[in-house]
Amino acid sequence: MQKRVITIQDISCIGRCSLTVALPIISAAGIETSILPTAILSTHTGGFENYTFRDLTDDINPIIDHWQSLDIQAEAVYTGYLGSDRQQKLIADIFQAFKAKGSLIIVDPAMADNGLLYPAFDNDFALGMRDLCAMADLVVPNLTEAALMLEWEYPGESYDQTYIEDCLRALSGLGPAQVVLTGVSFEHGRIGAAAYLRETDSTAYYFTELIDGYYHGTGDIYSSTLTAAIVNGKPLAQAIKIACDFTVASIKRTHTAGTDPKYGVDFESGLGELAGTLRVAV
Repeated sequence: MQKRVITIQDISCIGRCSLTVALPIISAAGIETSILPTAILSTHTGGFENYTFRDLTDDINPIIDHWQSLDIQAEAVYTGYLGSDRQQKLIADIFQAFKAKGSLIIVDPAMADNGLLYPAFDNDFALGMRDLCAMADLVVPNLTEAALMLEWEYPGESYDQTYIEDCLRALSGLGPAQVVLTGVSFEHGRIGAAAYLRETDSTAYYFTELIDGYYHGTGDIYSSTLTAAIVNGKPLAQAIKIACDFTVASIKRTHTAGTDPKYGVDFESGLGELAGTLRVAV
């Protein structure tokens, strides 16, 4: 029987991020990808001006009520960018309903980077995201998001392996049995992820080339690829490698082509190869 993932995040009509990234990547893994849109934007908010925004918060409960009447099942529920405290509370209810059905809960707490919250958010939102992560089975924060949820000082580049592993265990202590920390680097020119499994109290690392520049939507590409790999049964250590390699390859294509990075990166050209990787039996 075909697997299903429900992904909950916004739709940016132009600019590859959120649902327009998650849907094709997870679908490429042979997984039915169902969506719960939280907002519709004409473009994403990074680098564009005068974009339109329609909040869909009021539509969330009616959609879920209809799904409940159909007894919709899913292997996983995966959330990305959420727009408000109110949405966080609604998503918590959704998590409870689907956890009761045995769904894996995956949270990318997309709210901050480079030591700063995104402009729309405050510390209360960060603590609300911590509460959602406490309900999850797998969380995928970056270093800034991890520090905010743990109420630790942001370390910048001043951290070592001990700090990373303490951070992973502290995040797992909130609730999730699996934690992936992105944007980890111990040497110049290399960046990657650290993954923690509470069951074995073990940590795995994977690093790849750091490409100069800021590219929108790459966190969404990473988390969506990771989700697809996990749902298709890949071990966590292999899943972080697949996600890192696919994300970096997408950035390289965009960097080489010289296209405007605010439109996102060319992940589409790699979907065929990714599909093969994600569908190979473990």
